[in-house]
This record gives sequence, structure tokens and C-alpha cells, in this order.
Amino acid sequence: MGQPVTVIEKPSRRGGVVRFELNRVLTGTGHERYRPGDVIVGDRPPDVLARRLLERGGIDAVHINSSVVSVDVSKGSSAEGIKEIIEDLYTYYRPGVEVPVFEEAAAEE
Repeated sequence: MGQPVTVIEKPSRRGGVVRFELNRVLTGTGHERYRPGDVIVGDRPPDVLARRLLERGGIDAVHINSSVVSVDVSKGSSAEGIKEIIEDLYTYYRPGVEVPVFEEAAAEE
């Protein structure tokens, strides 16, 4: 459950860089750049996404501008699975996670 994110994967002119175009704006008009080893303290959508991508490994840098995510894939690594990580950004309820029941809705039942 959550808001689906539609992602279109496109190659970049620069070797080793993959672009992902989203149907959601993540940064407004700002640019965000993240690298392995950076301390990412925020909980904004670009911060959460960058943390998830960097935890995956095989990535040298993540650049997010509005609704475009550019990923510098490490030499010898592939971009496989990155699109799915981005698509799951707003998926909150996963298998094994209990869905909350709001007291008003429970009282009506």
C-alpha cells in the first residue's frame, strides 16, 4: 500500500551513469548529491531514497534533481534492481508488516 512511483530507466551519455525519470518530484527545484560514506541525516524522500540506494552497494554516487535520479554505477556493477528500489520508495506496507487499525474505524466494525 502507498503511492506507486512510475520509473522509466534511460541510459545516459556518460558511461556508467543510469538515469531514472519518475512521476514524482523528490527535490523541488533543488539538486541533491550523495556518495558512499556520506552521513545522510534527513528523512525527506531524496534522503531516504539515497540511503536505500547506497545500502544496496555498487554505486559511486546518486544525484537527484526534481524527478530525475542519476546513479553512477560502480565499475563492474550493474544497475539491476535499482529501478525496483525507486519504485518502492512510497510503499509502506510490506509482507509481514502489520497494517495499523485506527480506533474510529475499529469501533464502527
